[in-house]
Amino acid sequence: QVQLVESGGGLVQAGDSLRLSCAASGRTFSRYTVGWFRQAPGKEREFVSAVTWSGRNTYYADSVKGRFTISRDNAENMVYLQMNSLKPEDTAVYYCAADTTPLRNPGSRSFDDYEYWGQGTQVTVSS
Repeated sequence: QVQLVESGGGLVQAGDSLRLSCAASGRTFSRYTVGWFRQAPGKEREFVSAVTWSGRNTYYADSVKGRFTISRDNAENMVYLQMNSLKPEDTAVYYCAADTTPLRNPGSRSFDDYEYWGQGTQVTVSS
């Protein structure tokens, strides 16, 4: 079983940067693909980014490509989402999630493939 806790959210101005952290526990966490999703009020959960166990394969939604960077530190069981050039439309609750069967659908953008989820952290970007 994997436990995930997000942190680092807050209120920032457009153009600012923010770094989200996902702290994980679990014996085999380092072998899991980890994804970031977000959900704004009245909208469906949206894929943001994902990183494979090695950290060398990353995936991004078109809306954040070039602005966000996902990374992981398996020694510390941490996954990060560096968010630069934030826009008001980035406002949402951000969740990290773990795919325990990453070879089934590598770098999946579907939340159905992620078994474990954190509670989320709020990111608000003002204009």
